[in-house]
Amino acid sequence: MKATIERATLLKSLGHVQSVVERRNTIPILSNVLMEARDDGSLRLMATDLDLQVDESVPAQVAQAGATTVPAHTFFDIVRKLPEGSQVELTAAEGKMQVVAGRSRFNLSTLPRDDFPVIAEGELPTRFELPAATLRQIIDKTRFAISSEETRYYLMGIFVHVADDKLKAAATDGHRLARVTVDRPDGAEGMPDVIIPKKCVGELRKLLDEVEGTVEVSLSATKIRFGLGSAILTSKLIDGTFPDYNRVIPTANDKLLKLDPKSFSAGVDRVATIASEKTRAVKMAVDRDKVTLSVTSPESGTATEELAADYGSDNIEIGFNARYLLDILHEIEGDTVEVHLADAAAPTLLRENDNSPALYVLMPMRV
Repeated sequence: MKATIERATLLKSLGHVQSVVERRNTIPILSNVLMEARDDGSLRLMATDLDLQVDESVPAQVAQAGATTVPAHTFFDIVRKLPEGSQVELTAAEGKMQVVAGRSRFNLSTLPRDDFPVIAEGELPTRFELPAATLRQIIDKTRFAISSEETRYYLMGIFVHVADDKLKAAATDGHRLARVTVDRPDGAEGMPDVIIPKKCVGELRKLLDEVEGTVEVSLSATKIRFGLGSAILTSKLIDGTFPDYNRVIPTANDKLLKLDPKSFSAGVDRVATIASEKTRAVKMAVDRDKVTLSVTSPESGTATEELAADYGSDNIEIGFNARYLLDILHEIEGDTVEVHLADAAAPTLLRENDNSPALYVLMPMRV
């Protein structure tokens, strides 16, 4: 194999694929990135961890077609440190790949292309397109609520399903729930309910930053593939049953509190400075047209802050985990956040208004 490619093009593509590669691998080939120079004047780069795979083709000058695999992170670091604007010449033969750029020359050990595993997609019967902006919104407004508890592996992803003629995405860790509802795209009717793993969500979000138009989504009950321009991301899905999250979305919370989300977030952040790391509990005393935030810490002391609010129901005192509350408030884009309360022990509903695509449920804490 022999090809020449511009450093910036190679670096960008390598950045997309190498982040899939785990730092520690018991299987040596999984530490490598597959590079395939093709007769059509493209260089294909591919990396996998057996659950997730990124495959991208970029333009290159191909003198001799062929393929090899090189250590992903080492190769990425080399290309990152090469001079800007340089042309990178890649030549692979007899178990080595030579990298030449300007006066720099590297010889890397390679592993055979035939040893490189590729995820078999099988049939992907459901196919539809989503605007990249919609997919970004779905991820940004839900992924903070994904669980990291491995015993509840079925919560370690974003649950995507079709209901009420809408496409819905939800994530929960048992303490908070985030759900986004968007119009169902053509082709998504009858799709299976799927749970997209956390790592796939993270890699997809990085790739979406560079996609302007639409993303092609193809899926079955076990695999999902995203077509993102020159890159294709393929992932296995979580094999589990997501709980019926609709049961925890409160419908009878009759006490409506309205606040400015930015001043609410800043106030919670300030008083939480002295909260103990373990509980991170912030108490909210809700009164006529004001909210008093307070934190009491045995080690540090006390903090209080008063916020103007729009509220006309009975007084209520309720406690929340400050970090969970801040995560939700950071995703509120409008000038108002609605906090629907019932009592100090019941789940609380937060959203911008009843027309907003995202809603959040937060379980209270005893304070």
